[in-house]
Amino acid sequence: MSEGELVKWEQLAGIERLDQLLEVAIQFERAAAAFYRQQLDRVSKPLRWLLQSLVEEEQQHEEKLQALRDDATLERALQQRIEQPVIDPRFSDALQPPLVDEMVDDQAILQYALGREQLAQEQYRKLAEITEAGAVQELFQWLADEELQHKGYLERRYYELVHRGEGI
Repeated sequence: MSEGELVKWEQLAGIERLDQLLEVAIQFERAAAAFYRQQLDRVSKPLRWLLQSLVEEEQQHEEKLQALRDDATLERALQQRIEQPVIDPRFSDALQPPLVDEMVDDQAILQYALGREQLAQEQYRKLAEITEAGAVQELFQWLADEELQHKGYLERRYYELVHRGEGI
């Protein structure tokens, strides 16, 4: 693990309160939108609409997380200590989008995006499990379902590209 990766991992390993967890989720959603935005001019035209819709949806996720974080009625709940979340080390890697040069074609972009959406879905599901019933838990469950839906869109497009031989 490099020094930069260690810092990201330590940030995640040190989460003790819900507000800290929301900050990491906000960073994750921001990085997802940035990744999809970076790729818009690099993918073939038929794939752009999908990536543009993912940019918009990831931005909506970030906005929902920020609204929850900033909700004065939840301030006390957000300061509560939580069970140390089990965080996949790949989640810390996904807090920063990959370098644009690492994505060489539509297939590579789709493969990375599929992995990222799967990771997000799994992580949000785990976070929902460790969060007390209420608005935060409902948001994590909703985000998990949203990320699973994103993965479905990407899988269908990937299948068309790879298995049907349709150019994107």
